[in-house]
Amino acid sequence: MTDIIRTRLLTKSFQSTEVVSQVNMTVKRGEIYGFLGPNGAGKSTLMKMLLGLVQPTSGEIELFGERIQPGSIEFLKRIGHLIETPVFYDKLTAEQNLELHGEYMGYYDKQAVRESLQLVQLLGVENKPVHQFSLGMKQRLAIARAISTKPELLLLDEPINGLDPEGIQDMRSLFRRLRDEWGMTILISSHLLSEIELVADTVGVIHSGRLVREVSLETVRQSTTDYVEIMTSNIKQAAFVLEEKLGARRFRQINSNTLRVYGTDLSEEALSKGLIMNDVPILSLNRRHHSLEEYFFDIVKGGGGHVASDQAGA
Repeated sequence: MTDIIRTRLLTKSFQSTEVVSQVNMTVKRGEIYGFLGPNGAGKSTLMKMLLGLVQPTSGEIELFGERIQPGSIEFLKRIGHLIETPVFYDKLTAEQNLELHGEYMGYYDKQAVRESLQLVQLLGVENKPVHQFSLGMKQRLAIARAISTKPELLLLDEPINGLDPEGIQDMRSLFRRLRDEWGMTILISSHLLSEIELVADTVGVIHSGRLVREVSLETVRQSTTDYVEIMTSNIKQAAFVLEEKLGARRFRQINSNTLRVYGTDLSEEALSKGLIMNDVPILSLNRRHHSLEEYFFDIVKGGGGHVASDQAGA
């Protein structure tokens, strides 16, 4: 079995409004999957459906190779999670909170509790009551709780909320370690591309409840190459000349007077000369770089990007 999570046409409606719409998602064993989208895109709702906290309106969920039925709970023993704002017993210590969580989950291992606290750098304050913790410490404790039962699958909803820059860097290192040394599969949601791109193997882009792209980050990096941007008052003629006269196959119209040419061996001089000799007026012609941010912004706008994805979402 290579897929830990697989959804088919997963949909959730609240009062006739679809907040998650026909999502086909695939998360492979042993990867970090970055679930990227703006606030309100449907990330938390989808993760709650994976945990059985919200029942789908329609569609299917498979976890660990088995279809999840309404009322199923046994699979939860194999999952750790942090969804939205973490809640603790504030008068209990960090260690007591984790031990109590282990009892709920049927997992009794004091060593695992201490190891989890050590991994999130809370040893030394583990005997303080949680109400004395800062927001960042509570976020670390929530991650410690999620990993304290050594789950196969870890679901983390905006896990860096409340963390300072050092804490964010610590968590990135921890997530990679959990993947590489513990063999965990991790699904991380975020609205911050800058965080997802530093830790994820695969990215799923969700917008207005729809999974619009599912692609390996390596593929995205390979696609964010230099391009030549051409501004002209005759874009139709420019497109014709690029394809038929100059042999450029990878280009895209950006707006009514702008084209971008990708992956061409032609120099700016050769492009300029070829267009001018074929009666294409050039307003400007410059070589630029297509960033990761632009790539994903294009997807969200519906532009679809200039390379094919590994796997298109519904």
